Amino acid sequence: MTNGHHSDHPAASEAAAQHSGDTYQRFLTDFFGVIAYGELSAFERMSSDARFSPTLHDRATLGRLAVQEYAHFELITARLSAMGVDPEEAMRPFQASVDAFHDRTRPADWYESLMKSFVTDAISDDFYQAVASRLDAETNSLFQGLKAAEQSGEILLGRLREALADDPRLASRLALWGRRLVGEALTQAQRVLMERAFLGGLLDDQGPDAGSVDAKVKSLTAQLTRNHSKRMSLLGLTA
Repeated sequence: MTNGHHSDHPAASEAAAQHSGDTYQRFLTDFFGVIAYGELSAFERMSSDARFSPTLHDRATLGRLAVQEYAHFELITARLSAMGVDPEEAMRPFQASVDAFHDRTRPADWYESLMKSFVTDAISDDFYQAVASRLDAETNSLFQGLKAAEQSGEILLGRLREALADDPRLASRLALWGRRLVGEALTQAQRVLMERAFLGGLLDDQGPDAGSVDAKVKSLTAQLTRNHSKRMSLLGLTA
């Protein structure tokens, strides 16, 4: 996770050399902008959902996870500011799309809200990590640090397992909800990739031809789907 490790990596060195101009900086602005707004939205969602927790312990746990999301938001916006970019300007192009996603996926109860956080946060993490792994060493190191500090996945997994053990009838409903969420999340990811020419940072020196873009999208979507299926298996649910 150190900068030294990544700077010695041929792909990272190539990315740094190749993406040093204005186009790459615009790409990073978009990249950080969508992540920052996603973190802010996650903070708001978890803070709101905490009110409906069945126990005070659950309420405190979700509150702590919400604080973690806000800390990530502050780290990303600080990076934008260091780049000389207004964080609000960077986030604004993604506001309507992210808000619409959350409007389409309103949970019916607390258990569905837990599943939504578990599924969408994990897919988002996978998505951003896949992109960051192809970027410059400093950017990649930032995201490896965020990933290392991430605790929500294991905590939410544990709480969902408890809920399913306490009430096995939840399984079919949460499995169905999980399938809907992953479909919406993958559609959202593809929309971000295409609408903002997001794959500019993933393409090597082949140029942004349609075939390369289409192949990258399909490959990334398949990877996200596989990871989601593994997480559902950990819950004993069918993806």
